[in-house]
Amino acid sequence: MIDIKFLRENPEAVKENIRKKFQDEKLPMVDEVIELDTQARKTQQEADELRSKRNKISKEIGKLMGQGKKEEAEEKKAEVAAGAKRLAELEALETQLQEKITKIMMVIPNIIDPSVPIGKDDSENVEVTKYGEPVVPDFEIPYHTEIMERFHGIDLDSAGKVAGNGFYYLMGDIARLHSAVIAYARDFMIDRGFTYCVPPFMIRSNVVTGVMSFAEMDAMMYKIEGEDLYLIGTSEHSMIGKFIDTIIPEEQLPKTLTSYSPCFRKEKGAHGIEERGVYRIHQFEKQEMIVVCKPEDSKMWFDKLWQNTVDLFRSMDIPVRTLECCSGDLADLKVKSYDVEAWSPRQKKYFEVGSCSNLGDAQARRLKIRISGEKGKYFAHTLNNTVVAPPRMLIAFLENNLQADGRVRIPEVLRPYMGGKEYLQ
Repeated sequence: MIDIKFLRENPEAVKENIRKKFQDEKLPMVDEVIELDTQARKTQQEADELRSKRNKISKEIGKLMGQGKKEEAEEKKAEVAAGAKRLAELEALETQLQEKITKIMMVIPNIIDPSVPIGKDDSENVEVTKYGEPVVPDFEIPYHTEIMERFHGIDLDSAGKVAGNGFYYLMGDIARLHSAVIAYARDFMIDRGFTYCVPPFMIRSNVVTGVMSFAEMDAMMYKIEGEDLYLIGTSEHSMIGKFIDTIIPEEQLPKTLTSYSPCFRKEKGAHGIEERGVYRIHQFEKQEMIVVCKPEDSKMWFDKLWQNTVDLFRSMDIPVRTLECCSGDLADLKVKSYDVEAWSPRQKKYFEVGSCSNLGDAQARRLKIRISGEKGKYFAHTLNNTVVAPPRMLIAFLENNLQADGRVRIPEVLRPYMGGKEYLQ
C-alpha cells in the first residue's frame, strides 16, 4: 500500500505506474481516492473544530457553575449537546470514508523500481545471469516421479485416496533426501548470519491482508472454518507478521531471519494440479529468509538474498539462472522481484525454484512496522526470498545428479545429512 500523501501529491505518477503494470481498469481509483480523501479531511477539520469548541465550552461551564450561574451553564450545556449530535455524525462519516479509502488503497499497486523491465506477463521476464553449465546427458532422463519410484520413494496413489490430488507420500531415501536438503539449507543460512526460527503455521486475517493482496489471498490461502485463522502459504507471511505494530530502534536493524515451515496452498486455477508429479501441490515444506531493514539498505539486501539461493543450488552442483520479473508479472505489493530457476536436463529448459522480492514499505505500512531513529519514526522495508522448497527442488536435484546406471549422486555438502552416502542406488 502506497502512502496516501504520495498519491495526493503525485496522482499522475501513480497512474503511470498503473499503466506500466497494464492494469488500466484501476486508473479511475486514483481520482476516486483523491475525492474521498478531500471529503475525509474536510470532515476531520469540521470534527476537530467541534471538539475544540466543546472543550472550550466545557471549561466555561465549569467557571459558570463555580460562580453559581446555573442558567447560563445550562444554556452552554444545551449548546454542547447540539454539537455532540453533529460530532457523532461527523465521526461516523470519518470512519466510513477512511474505510473506503483503505479498501481502494489496498488495491492500487505499489510503485515499482525504475529498473524493472516493462512487460505484460511472465513471457516478457528478462534473464539476468546464468550460473553453472547446463548439461543434457547422452542418456534418457525419466520423469521425476519415475526416478523416485525406482527408489520406492513416492506414493501418489495412496495420497490420492487419503487427501486427493496435489498430495504425496515421500518414502525411504527420497524422504530422507528431502529432509537432508531442508536441514542443509537451514545450516547454510545460519552460517550466513541469519537467525533460525520455526514460526506459527497459522495466521490471523489482519496479518494475511497485511502481507499480500486480496487476489493472492483468494487464490492461495486455506481458511480455518469458524476461526480467524488461515494456514500459511509460505512462512514469510508469519515471519513478517512477527513485527506487526512494532517500533524497532535503528540500531537493532537489520532483522535477518530464516525459517522452516510446511506450506499449504489452494493453487486455485493452477494448471497441472491434476498431473502426476510434485511440481505444483497443495502441501510442501520450505526454508525461507526474510529481512526487515532501513529503506536505504533494501536494495543491497535484495541482491544478497537472491545470491544466497544461487549459492545454495550451486553448492549442490545444480545449474541455475536469475530472471527479473517484468512489471506485469509483479504482484501489486512488490517493488522488484527476481526468480531463481534451476536447469532441467529432461525438459532442456529452466524452471522456477525460488522467488526473491523487495516490497519496499508496502507490508510495513499495512502492518505498522516502524523504525525509530534520530529523524523520528518511519516505515521499515521488508524483503523475502526462498532458500529452498522441496519437493520441487528435488526435481532439479534428481535430474541433475542422475547417473547413466540409474544411481543418483549425492553432492559432498549433503553427505553428512545422508549418513555419509555418496549415491542413492
